[in-house]
Amino acid sequence: MRRALPAVAALVAMLLLPAAATAKGPSAASISGPGLDHAISIQGYGEGDSSSPLGILVEQSGFFAQVFEQTPSPTSSRRPTSQLGPRYDVTYTVPGGPNGDSILHQDLYPYAANGPVSYVAPNQTFWASQKTAGGWFRGDIQLKRMLVKAGMPARAPSQSATHGGKLGVALGAGAGVAVAAAGLALLYRRRSASG
Repeated sequence: MRRALPAVAALVAMLLLPAAATAKGPSAASISGPGLDHAISIQGYGEGDSSSPLGILVEQSGFFAQVFEQTPSPTSSRRPTSQLGPRYDVTYTVPGGPNGDSILHQDLYPYAANGPVSYVAPNQTFWASQKTAGGWFRGDIQLKRMLVKAGMPARAPSQSATHGGKLGVALGAGAGVAVAAAGLALLYRRRSASG
């Protein structure tokens, strides 16, 4: 019996290690989007530690439920009907796998009505052959507090701030085309009058 105990312990350890290895959390995340001058880097321990910024992001954005299928799943396949506000891109670095680290993307709506919402597209590949489960997830106010502390605006940037740059470029380009057309029309008129 005493000889069998180490063998049983080794067998149990071998069975538990693959399960632990497949549930690795991200080692880093960065967030980019409207109202940010540069991407915000989120650091900490991304696996079961809700005291670090990365742990809060992973837990409150539904990362594990969206990446690894869970039963019952706290995610939804349906987009929320409430107002979501501006979308931010979260880029996660997930260590491990035969080809090294994997990169996964999550859409984050921190200013959504009724609390932050996130979405992971299904079938993103990680660890060479694994696919994300995907889905929508609603977090709580703790996530938004951490994001503001990390450098995100306390309130959603206004639509004019998020689209103002594009509008300015479009108006500038339109004015340039109008000036060029007027110049060509004037040149054509002068040539017609002289010839």
